[in-house]
Amino acid sequence: MEINCKGKLISFKTPKVMGVLNITPDSFYDGGKYKDLASVVKQTEKMLNEGADFIDLGAYSSRPGAEDISPTTEKKRLLPILEVLQKEFPNILYSIDTFRATVAEEALLRGAALINDISAGHLDNQMLPTVAKYHVPYVMMHMKGTPQTMKNLNQYDELVSDIKFYFSQQIQKARKYGIADIIIDPGFGFAKNSAQNFELLKSLDLFQHFDVPVLAGLSRKSMIYKTLGITPEEALNGTTVLNSIALAKGAHILRVHDVKEAKEAIQLTQLVQSAIGLDQN
Repeated sequence: MEINCKGKLISFKTPKVMGVLNITPDSFYDGGKYKDLASVVKQTEKMLNEGADFIDLGAYSSRPGAEDISPTTEKKRLLPILEVLQKEFPNILYSIDTFRATVAEEALLRGAALINDISAGHLDNQMLPTVAKYHVPYVMMHMKGTPQTMKNLNQYDELVSDIKFYFSQQIQKARKYGIADIIIDPGFGFAKNSAQNFELLKSLDLFQHFDVPVLAGLSRKSMIYKTLGITPEEALNGTTVLNSIALAKGAHILRVHDVKEAKEAIQLTQLVQSAIGLDQN
């Protein structure tokens, strides 16, 4: 299984790590940590040194109930930082976490490598044609509603079947536009309560059916820290446990705040799978 990223074929025989860099004041874990260029560059360098395969830049907080900012504000936060990072680390694959086509396009024109859309095209009908126009990989996530409304939209006839149907529709739509490289993210924490998140993790292997890479975004989320009665800052150990389960269930990309620990989980999980004859495709 491979995707084409800026002319480079990325194989998922070994799972990859996507390092999270939120340049927002209000993200649930690292909001406000990276307020200036020096801190952004330092954190990016740290994640790259620890082995990040992608850096995921987000300028719009998608935590439940987050403030809805304008596209102009999102661009003002994102684009100058992307430009600096491109100069500092020109050969890195930058993912842009946005659901807005205009933000995506301006980032792609500045050298971004892929788009990570929490809405899978539902919140902006120009997103799919924009991604197709630039021939870049597209991460489509499952969510209902918006970050402001999703908390109250966690009703499903049958959780896993409903999400699989959602992806079958959106993948078909993306293919019609000519998007060749698709990654799916089941959306842990997005319009799902804690029990539903654990059910989804248990069933993650069922998403192999689509024959596209599967991304797991579990890092420091409330399904970990609320379950354990701790804070997001204390949730690294729990993140590693759930990331390891996701890998065993076939995840191809781990989206994380802590790259070193994710790389270690991949290394050890692969050794176990190899030892018992379960190498990933």
